[in-house]
Amino acid sequence: MEIKCIAGFASITKYPEASASLYQYALGLPLEKMDDYRFMDKFPGAHHFGVWPLSMAAQSCFGQDTWPESVPEPTATIEFELADAAAVEAAVREMKENGQEFIHETRTEPWGQTVARFMSPEGVLVGLSYAPWLHE
Repeated sequence: MEIKCIAGFASITKYPEASASLYQYALGLPLEKMDDYRFMDKFPGAHHFGVWPLSMAAQSCFGQDTWPESVPEPTATIEFELADAAAVEAAVREMKENGQEFIHETRTEPWGQTVARFMSPEGVLVGLSYAPWLHE
């Protein structure tokens, strides 16, 4: 078997209207609608796929090895790549002005990625990101 690409990623939600509102309106993704399913096809592909241990995600988000009980544990993460670090800052400000709460503010990770993260209504850890190596 030879995997060619990530063919798709979809969050699974008990709150389709809230989730669609986040992805379509707050993040501005060009989602189409088919019944209650929202989607987009032929959008630029994923540049990364990983299996991220919860302890590592907790360390990245909270600086500790355990996920806080006060925050729902994510079962997936998705990161949306922006043009540069300033674009990440601007997107965070815009979303906060519209009421979005963030798990952590914009910061630069030890590996060079600028990222801010929040939880979606369905419990997906969402990152707004700038990874310089994706722009070389």
